[in-house]
Amino acid sequence: MVPFRPFYGILTCKFLYHLKSLLVNMADIKPIGKALFLREEELRRGIEMMFFSYRDFTSEADAILAEQDMGRAHHRAIYFIGRHPGITVSDLLGILNITKQSLSRVLSGLMKNGFVRQKIGVTDRRQRLLHLTESGVELEARLTTVQGRRFAAAYREAGAEAVDGFQQVLRGLMDQDTLDQMKSQVLPVTDT
Repeated sequence: MVPFRPFYGILTCKFLYHLKSLLVNMADIKPIGKALFLREEELRRGIEMMFFSYRDFTSEADAILAEQDMGRAHHRAIYFIGRHPGITVSDLLGILNITKQSLSRVLSGLMKNGFVRQKIGVTDRRQRLLHLTESGVELEARLTTVQGRRFAAAYREAGAEAVDGFQQVLRGLMDQDTLDQMKSQVLPVTDT
């Protein structure tokens, strides 16, 4: 007779719970070339690859930011202020999806250290419009250059069709609100 072991029952229940959340309805998958078989292992591999690629993607920028005693929140603010000169504090809050208190702390540090300046809105004096200073432009360019190089090398190696597929997967990971936000704020890519 086998002794009763409730611990194994708990493990089995937890495993089945997590397995159920990772299962994919194969009818929802659009085959591309060869058939896709999304078992738990493939899904976990994708999650791991996303984690490790993000870690490596941010590592060089993190080192540059550390020289300035800054972190990733500063980087995100600098990037989007540089991408959208004159952006309002309210719009930046919407993009970064952080609290006003967190953004205030980040912006205060960036302004104190001479990377960002704010101007009063012309039509609405309550608005604070954010711009990078010359130092801010230089830092943003330095950060974007190291990350851009990594993207360029990966895109070159993967090829145009893989880049399109990668971007489609990234869009699939985003919530609809985020996709709508990107459409309203990101400049369209044109072939020139």
